[in-house]
Parts: sequence; C-alpha cells; structure tokens
Amino acid sequence: MTSDDFGPQRTQRTRTTTLVLVLAALVPLCFAGWLGWQAIAGEPGKGTGNRPATAGGPGQDAGGSTAPGAHASGTPGGSASPSASASGSGTGSASSTAGKPLAGKVIVIDPGHNPNNVDHPSEINSLVFVGNSSKACDTTGASTNAGYPEAQFTLDVARRVRTLLESEGAKVVFTQDGNTPWGPCVTERAAIGNRAHADAAISIHADGAGASDHGFHVIMPQTVIAGGVNNSAIVTPSHTLGMDVRSAFAAATGEPFANYINGGVGYDIRSDLGGLNLSTVPKVFIECANMRNSGDAERLTSAAWRQEAAEGIADGLSQFVLHEGH
Repeated sequence: MTSDDFGPQRTQRTRTTTLVLVLAALVPLCFAGWLGWQAIAGEPGKGTGNRPATAGGPGQDAGGSTAPGAHASGTPGGSASPSASASGSGTGSASSTAGKPLAGKVIVIDPGHNPNNVDHPSEINSLVFVGNSSKACDTTGASTNAGYPEAQFTLDVARRVRTLLESEGAKVVFTQDGNTPWGPCVTERAAIGNRAHADAAISIHADGAGASDHGFHVIMPQTVIAGGVNNSAIVTPSHTLGMDVRSAFAAATGEPFANYINGGVGYDIRSDLGGLNLSTVPKVFIECANMRNSGDAERLTSAAWRQEAAEGIADGLSQFVLHEGH
C-alpha cells in the first residue's frame, strides 16, 4: 500500500475535528443554561430549599399533612382554623352560664343586727314607723351565755349563704356586711330589698328565748294595711318562701322545729316586724336556733353547723325562686 492511500482519510478527520469542536463549545453553553434555570426554580417563593413546593403549601408534605415543626396556624401549637377558634369561643361563652341555675335571679340577704350596734345606743333606739306602729330602728341582738353575739353569727351565716348562691349564678345583695357603724334601721333594710326588685329576701337571726326552749322557726308576714302600708301582695308568696326555707333548713341541719313557738310547727306569722310590713318583695325571717339553750348554743358556735345552716337557707331560697315562678 502506497502513502497516497492516506490522503482521503486525512480529509475526513478534519471534518470530524471541526464538529467535535463545535459540540464542545455548545455543551458548556447548554450546561450553563440548565444551571440558570435551576437557580430560578430555587428562588424564595418558588420552592422550599431543594424541595419543590407542594400543593399543600410551605411547611406541608405532599399529602397535605403538617410537616414536623410546622403548624397550620403558623404559631407553635396552634392548629385550629379561624372557624374552629370562633366555635371554641362560642362554647366558652355558653359554658360560662352552664351550671348556673340562678343566673338572672336577685336575692337579698339581711344579716340581723350589726356587731357595732352596741356602740350606738341612741341611733338604734330611735323610733321608726312601720305602718301599724313605731319600732326601734334596730337592736343589739341576743348572745349565748358564753358571750357569742347574734350579730356575729348572722354575718357568718349570711356570708356563707352568699357564697353558695353566687356560685349558682345569683346576684346577692346584702343589707349590711359589718362595714357600717350601726344599723341600718329596719325600714332601710326593707327598702334595700324593694329597690333591688329581689326575687326573694330573707332576714337571718338567732333567738334569745328561755334556757329550755330550743329549735328553729321561720317568721312569715301577716297582712298589714295601715298608715299607707299595704303588704298584701307579698303575703302569699312569702308564705311559700317560708315553707320552702323551713323544709330545706330542717333537712340540712337536723334542727327540730322550735318547741316554744306556734305549737311547734316550725313557723310563725307576725304583723309587728317592719322588715316584713314594709317589704314589697317576698320575704321571711328565720330564727336559726335559740342562743340561750345549751344544745343550740353548741351548734350555733360550730363552723360546721353554720355551714349546714347556710346550705339549708340557700337551698330553700333556690327552691322558691326556681320552682315557684319568681
């Protein structure tokens, strides 16, 4: 084979070399273009890091479930949607009145006497008109033989009753809370209940009868139409209130009906008490026990028994305002 046989072969190699050179120049350009597209695809808002954005949005897996460390609400632990939050708020509002059967009811509690009355004899002995007679503005109240005062007892029980009633939603109004120098007078005590438009009112007392007398009784109003006073509208509902309180108090405390009042039936009807004569809302008094009887005095000075007394009074008031249409 002669040397001239390689001539055509050299020509073909030149063309191939040229094509290779062209392709070699194009490859870097294409690669650079691909890198540029990847850079654009990786811009903020286009995806998360090297992971493409999914239909579920940032922070979620492709299936829409919340990714670890991310929360649907955008705040730690906050997964509720706005509609769920609104629903929860409504439930909370409803629950604020749930279990409050006395919501909307107004009850006036009159703690008998005042611990400071003893220091203001001239004020409490002044006479006030109660329709059919004149009475002392207020009195000091009774006490046990050991010196435990009625006014201290009535305040303690009244405060316990208030706690019980308020826990069930009632608005409780006091005639005095030991924070006044004396009184108020029996006329003002009645007026406080009237101004409050109370659903029920009660005056809490303990009696000062003979040593052998024991037990409790409820005092209800007798009709009084005199001297511009007319309590006839509240006599019947007050009697219903009185019987509710009588039953509940006996059940809660085990205290017997007073053996020295009205044949031992546990209630009395009177027309000489300004707090009842002047009331325009259903109202009764309760004499919880006799302070001068040793057995009753032992109970009156027991905090546990005073709590039972408060429960009985609160139960009676609740029974009346809930079930008697008041």
